[in-house]
Amino acid sequence: MSTIAAQTITTRRLDLLPLLVEHAEEMATVLSDPALHTFTGGTPDTPQALRSRYQRMTAGSPDPAVSWLNWVIRLRDGACLTGTVQATISPSDNGPIAEIAWVVGTPWQGRGIATEAAQGLVDWLSQQPIPTLIAHIHPDHQASAAVATAAGLTPTDEWHEGEIRWRRSLRR
Repeated sequence: MSTIAAQTITTRRLDLLPLLVEHAEEMATVLSDPALHTFTGGTPDTPQALRSRYQRMTAGSPDPAVSWLNWVIRLRDGACLTGTVQATISPSDNGPIAEIAWVVGTPWQGRGIATEAAQGLVDWLSQQPIPTLIAHIHPDHQASAAVATAAGLTPTDEWHEGEIRWRRSLRR
C-alpha cells in the first residue's frame, strides 16, 4: 500500500489542517474539558504531553503499511482551532480500510462542526484508493452516532472494545 499523506481540506466554514506539533498548546486548551473523555476514558493531556503525542503522531506509523492522517479543525470565522479528525489507513483482505474519528472541544459543540469536519474528511477519503471506512462509537454516545450517520456510516452488529463498529463502503 502506498502511503497517503494528509492534505488541507476545506469545507464551507472549516479548514482541516494537517496536524503539526505546534498545534499542541492551543489544542490542549480546546481538549481540556474532562467531559470529552466520558466515552473514551482517560484525562485531558497537558500541553507538554500533547506536544509529545503530536511528535509521535506526526512522525508517522512505525508500520510502513499503515498511514496515520491527523488534522486539526480550524473555524475560519473564529480563526481558532476547535477539534481534530483523524484517519488510520490499514491494509485488509478487501483493500485498505480507513478508521476515522473526530472530537470537537466542548465550547464548539452543538454547531455542526463535527458533522461538517467528518463529512469533509469522508469526501476527501472518497477521492483516495480506500474502499471502506469504519468508526467505533460507544453505544451511548448519541452525538457521535449522529455525526457518523451524517457522514454516511451505518452501524453494524460488530463490536470492538465495547464500541459499535460503523461502516461505509466507498466502492463505486
